[in-house]
Parts: sequence; C-alpha cells; structure tokens
Amino acid sequence: MTQFRSLSLVCFLVVIISGPAITGAGTVNHDEEDNAVKIGLLIPDKESLAAIQGAELAIRKANEKGGNQSFQLVVRSTEGPWGAGSKESVSMVFDDGVVAIMGSLDGRNAHLAEQVATKTRIAFLSSWATDMTLSQAFVPWYFRCIPNDHQQATSLIREIYQKRKLTKLAIITWDAYDSRHAAGTFLKVISSNSLATPKQFTYGSSHGNLPEILTAIEEYGAEAIVLFGDPEFASEILPMLKQRGINQMIFGTLAVTGGQKSKDPDWSCLEGCVLVSSGHWFTDEGMAFQEEFQNTFGYRPGAAAAYAYDGINVIIGVVKRAGIDRDRIIEAFAGANHSSGITGDIQFEKNGNRSGSASLMTIRMGNPVILEED
Repeated sequence: MTQFRSLSLVCFLVVIISGPAITGAGTVNHDEEDNAVKIGLLIPDKESLAAIQGAELAIRKANEKGGNQSFQLVVRSTEGPWGAGSKESVSMVFDDGVVAIMGSLDGRNAHLAEQVATKTRIAFLSSWATDMTLSQAFVPWYFRCIPNDHQQATSLIREIYQKRKLTKLAIITWDAYDSRHAAGTFLKVISSNSLATPKQFTYGSSHGNLPEILTAIEEYGAEAIVLFGDPEFASEILPMLKQRGINQMIFGTLAVTGGQKSKDPDWSCLEGCVLVSSGHWFTDEGMAFQEEFQNTFGYRPGAAAAYAYDGINVIIGVVKRAGIDRDRIIEAFAGANHSSGITGDIQFEKNGNRSGSASLMTIRMGNPVILEED
C-alpha cells in the first residue's frame, strides 16, 4: 500500500497535464459547455468496449426519461506507464469536474484510483475489481457493485465441497494480479474451513507450459478443476482439456465470462462448466437489457457490461436523490438501499462491498442455466 499511497500523493500534489477524455456516444466533448452532470468512467484500455457501452446505455436511458438533470459520461483510460490510474483520476476530478467515478478496472489500477478518491473525497464505485484489499483500506466513500473474491470463493467452495462432495481439486491460475488475488482468497477460505487443500498450478509467460500442467493434473487424479483467469485464458485451456479427454468438473469465477472486449461469451467453449453468474441472464430486466444492448452495439453483453450498466445507474440514482454535492453523494451511497439492478439487488455493507452472496450458473446446450441453491 505504501507504493499506492506514494504514487497517488505525488499525482495529487503536482500539476497534471493529461490528454483529452475519450469521446463517443454519451461522452463529454470538452469544447461543449452545458449543465449536464458528469460521471467518470475509468477503463484499463481503449479497447474495453463492454464497460464503455454498458455505461453509455445507462446514461442514454436516463437522459431519455427526461427530468431536471441530464448526465454525461467522461471516459478515461489508465493504459500507459504505471501510475496512469492516479493521473487520470486526478484529471477527472479537477479538469472534468465529475461528481463521482466508476472504475471498470483491474485491482492494481483500482487501488490507484481509490487512493485519489481518498485524497479528493469523491465517491468511487468499482464495477469490476474484486480484490479484497480494496475494501480493507476502509475508505468511507469506496463502494463495489460486483461480488468480491471472498463472496465468489464462498459460493464456489460451497458448491464443490458441500454440495458435490468433491475434495481432490486442482486450480489453474493465470499469472496476473487479479487472478492471483482471487486464487489466494479461494485458498484462504478453504483453509479457514479446514477443507482439503487443492493442487495449485500457475500458467503464464514465466511459468510451465500448459501441456505440462495438464499432465500433472492427470497424474494427480483431480476430481475437479477451478479456473482463475479471463475468457482468453479459459478459451485456451478448455479445448485442450477436451482434446486430452480430461472430463473433470470445471469451475470458474466471474472473470471467466466477463471480458472487457466487445465479444459475445463463448458458451460452446464453456459447455458444462459451473461459473459465478452476474445474474443478468435470468431476469426480465436482464433479458430486456441484453436485447437493447445487442440491438445497439451488435453483440450479447457479458458480465463487465452488465456491472458497468448497474454501476452507472446506481450513481445516477444517488445524484437524483442527493444532488451534486460530494458529501451528500457519499451519504446517499452509504445510507440508501439502492433499487434492484439487472444483476440483482444492490446494497452496500459497512466496508462498501456489495451485500449478499454470489450466485452460480452452468452452461447447458450453449445457454446459461441458473443453479438453484439448496
């Protein structure tokens, strides 16, 4: 955390010269002056279309309803040198004048944005980072509308160990910040419940190649495999498992289906897997969102788009109740039970995490199917 604090404090104290915000449908043109309420969106790179488009759809629908307030989206990317997340966050607050910031970011960049939010006292809502340490900083104006790593781990462990009675697990982790933290939390929850420890494998540029990992899993005799990584990671591993005739149960976190890029989830690749669900596949509101999103952008939205859509709607609802004063916005975030989103009811507990548990789904005949809790 010392590195995070140092970087963000430097960014806060120096004069920042930053590039223009990304513009597009629903975003801010700096040459245009109006009275619209500006909401910030931080993304990991300019190709993170799912989050941008989910947020844009929420903004558009809010403005179509009319009323005394209109809303604009300011989109900034954290790609570039380490520390760009701090720079862009500061620029959003002081150059763009946003009333709140939503981050559809990895955990490392979310930490930088959170530290700027701490210094500037602006509400920061995370719609993608699941890293537990974000809420452990105890920033009163940090909130998260996606189930965190502990919530996801608890639901998966309950399904694997208690419901299915599987005890001999292997986990494969992509060598990236978010995946490592998610796997680490998974192992901590297992240890705290005195359950059998899984065999661990890490896949990435600096680790063993995939065939060697799969051979080791076969020799170990695992009953199930848990994946911690993104859709590209899963799409590389799952076909190879099938080719080798490895038919163990496959489980995965939200990240497996929640790519930031504009691409439909590959349900055929995920056939038979049990996955943490964003919930928007199974409700009337979620189905309506999918249809409108597909009609607007040309593809079926995954989890990243759904949580971005819900996150922006939470911010819009708060501003409509509290106005644009930062302190009143923070109070409204913490004190209200927010209306149901397409990913389910959204309420925040004392540390800003989304309340409740993570639901699960499986893929059958190329379609997501909800797993009912016993």
